[in-house]
Order: sequence, then structure tokens, then C-alpha cells
Amino acid sequence: MKDLMTAPFMIEMIRTVTNMYQHGWDERNGGNVSLMLEDAEVAEYLDPGRVIRTLETGFTAPELEGKTFLVTGTGKYFKNVQYAPDFNLGIVRLREAGRQADLLWGFSDGGRFTSEFPAHMMSHVARLKVDPDNRVVMHCHPANLLAMTYVHELDERAFTRTLWQMCTECIVVFPEGVNVLPWMLCGTNEIGEATAEKMLTARLVVWAQHGIYGAGKDLDETFGLIETAEKGAEIYMKIAHLPRLNTITDTQMHLLEERFGIKAREGYLD
Repeated sequence: MKDLMTAPFMIEMIRTVTNMYQHGWDERNGGNVSLMLEDAEVAEYLDPGRVIRTLETGFTAPELEGKTFLVTGTGKYFKNVQYAPDFNLGIVRLREAGRQADLLWGFSDGGRFTSEFPAHMMSHVARLKVDPDNRVVMHCHPANLLAMTYVHELDERAFTRTLWQMCTECIVVFPEGVNVLPWMLCGTNEIGEATAEKMLTARLVVWAQHGIYGAGKDLDETFGLIETAEKGAEIYMKIAHLPRLNTITDTQMHLLEERFGIKAREGYLD
């Protein structure tokens, strides 16, 4: 077997969560990431028949039967992942229609996956219906997006349009816009189900007064989605109290559609 610490997916996960912490998105033990792995790549580094222990998940997801995920642990600090990956990360394989997860590696201190694991898996199911290449779900607490939910109406069209108007790249990076949930109790199946429903129409779901969920084909794409939305929110928070003399107009956004071969969400541009 190859050394798991040399696996590209492990290196990229460690780099990504470290970067998220350094960006200030994941204070203390805030935030979580799950990455779906291919059986062939896992088999190069682990014996898939060796199960350390089996964990109850508290939900069902028959669509993910047999799927394997690299996931962050509950109560774990992202700043520590690079120093002790086996404590802070785990590789699990779902079985029994998702009701159980076999731990194949990690959580060596007796821990378990993030408390948001059900929400992650429900979002994976939703995104796979839209994009069969989706592999990542990422949750974090970017300060400006969070602050924006206190002072901006939570209407999804209005919220999206504001972000699009803040930075030319926003409509190019997330032309489907962002979806928004009002404050809900975190760590529950209810918020997981609500997030998954929103994931059917957008890769970004803002949790008001809490943070954001992002999904994508790989860790770079998903990180970049959140990073771009957060930049838009940062600009908004810097100018929201000032008279706006200029903006990116709908006519200009239509030009961006043509230039980059994208299509803004139906009904979001005049």
C-alpha cells in the first residue's frame, strides 16, 4: 500500500482546510468539509475490507450506498489538521442505505465525523442529481457574508443581484446565483433537508446569521465559489452605508453572459 499522506486527495484536503482557517472562515471548530472519493484511488492507500469501527449516521441516503468520503471530524479545529490528520480527519464508507458508516481510517482519538454530516450527505445527493461530477460539500463562516445577512434582505434574487453588482467575476463564477435560508438550528436533519432542497438550484446556500454551504467538482472549485461570494460581500459591507454612484448594470451583466458563455439564473436580470 502507498502512504496515505502522499495521496493527492489527502494533500489537497489538508491544504484546503488550512487555507480556510487562515482566511478566518473557520474559527475554533467551526466549519466542515466532505470529499467523495473513488474506490480505485482509495484502494491504492487503504484496505477497503479493514473496518476500524462502524458509526451510526442518523439519516438515510440510499443513493450514496457504498460511497466513500474523506470528512472532517466533529469538534476538530481546522488549524490542527495539518499537524495531526489522523485525529482530525476520517475516511468513511456508507452502508445500510446510509444509516451506518464504516470507518476505514482516521478519527484515531475515538472521534467521529462532523455533526453536519447528515447535511453534507443530503447536499451530495442533491448536487449529484444536478451534476454527476459533484464531489465536494464545504461549510464555513465567512465574516462578510455572515454580516451581510444582518443588514440585507434575505430574498434570494435581491441577495444574488447585490453580490453580482459588487464584483465583475461574481456572475461569471456563480451565474445560478446564491440561495438563502433563514436562521435554523444547525446540526439537525431539518436544516440538512432544507439545504439539500436549495442545492438543487444553486451551488451556494447562505445560512443567515451562520455561514455558507458550497458544492463543486473538486476542492479548488468549491473554495473558489465561496471565496468569490465572500469578496462580493466584503465590498458590499464596505460601501453599504455610502451613496452608490456607480454599479454593474444588467446590460453589462448581459455582456458578461455573452463574453463568457454563461447564462444568469432565469428572471434574475432585467
